[in-house]
Amino acid sequence: MASTDKISLLELIRKIGLEDGDVDFLKEGLRVLTQAVMEAEVSSLIGAERYERSEKRSNSRNGHRDREWNTRVGTIDLQIPKLRKGSYFPSMLEPRRKAEKALLSVVQEAYVHGVSTRKVDELVESMGIHGLSKNEVSRICKELDDVVQDFKNRPLEGTYPYLWLDATFPKVREGGRVQSMAFVIAIGVRDTGEREVLGFDIGTNEDGSFWLTFIRSLVARGLRGVQLVISDAHEGLRSAIGSALTGATWQRCRVHTMRNILSQVPRASQSMVSSIVRTIFAQPTQEAAKQQLAVVVEQLQGKFPKAMDVLERAEEDVLAYMAFPKEHWKQICSTNPLERLNRELRRRFDVVGIFPNRESVVRLGGAILQEQNDEWIVARRYFSRESMAKLSGTDEQQLLAPTSVLHK
Repeated sequence: MASTDKISLLELIRKIGLEDGDVDFLKEGLRVLTQAVMEAEVSSLIGAERYERSEKRSNSRNGHRDREWNTRVGTIDLQIPKLRKGSYFPSMLEPRRKAEKALLSVVQEAYVHGVSTRKVDELVESMGIHGLSKNEVSRICKELDDVVQDFKNRPLEGTYPYLWLDATFPKVREGGRVQSMAFVIAIGVRDTGEREVLGFDIGTNEDGSFWLTFIRSLVARGLRGVQLVISDAHEGLRSAIGSALTGATWQRCRVHTMRNILSQVPRASQSMVSSIVRTIFAQPTQEAAKQQLAVVVEQLQGKFPKAMDVLERAEEDVLAYMAFPKEHWKQICSTNPLERLNRELRRRFDVVGIFPNRESVVRLGGAILQEQNDEWIVARRYFSRESMAKLSGTDEQQLLAPTSVLHK
């Protein structure tokens, strides 16, 4: 803190203590202290104190902008220093988590571009945002973009035996019209049992070429060792998996397969058919499940031929997970591990309504996914190391060795 700021604070204390008992000491003291902190931050940022001549100076001050700061001791009027080049924002005014900052920036961007809805307007007002500056929006967005892009393009280290792929569909304004676009996500489990968000991207639709480009980008960043890929039965996606992940087994999502089967069954009979089909997945081995599937098809073929045709054609792919450790069956039989993540994305996307561009989808979606990935890092392993060792017959003691040794 500069000596002049210390003197100002001491003078304030003396004045309040001796002359004016009506002044709110805490409120005014916090204002003076905060101003001093901001001046110190700016001095460090530009390499020089106010009016100081210095060879280290890289920028200069350019006045102030007024801002209200709501605190526990009341609303404080601050004067935030402005810079001649670039911008400065006080560190103490940015306590939001990444995803909440991303949401704020998207709402602001939509508001500035004139594409907001009544719902977004109400949210903006509830946040106390007035007189939005395009420069301020650009500053916040640029800061978030750098963080999200670093996360999106980071190298992938180690091996990932399990890979889940799915998409959700936000509305985006592009080319003068609003359209649903595919925001695709990949999550995986490392050979040591930890779960990670591996990648994400956005495209006009989830056709085969887009999926292929996306999966190849994961491989280029270091994705390797994939043994099982779990997804729905989208033809383009399935083809892309076969092309980009040669040697990996494909698991057709069991939940989606059940929906496909029941779509060919009258509503009145769906509960009965569902119960019978589920006996297939209750079997203790893959061979027993295939035998039970044949029994179910024979039993229901006469009444529901189309449904049984779906089941027969899906046999190899929907039971693929049973060739892997039984401890993993519940998680690897479907895309359910991605469902919670997709629900959270849709909840945040619905707040925005219509995104002003693709970049804003990546910004918000990426921030949410990075936040989730951070939580997974500190959580317990998704699968135990002992169960992961069964995937390749790796000696358990080797797998339990330090990760740095395993990845050499």
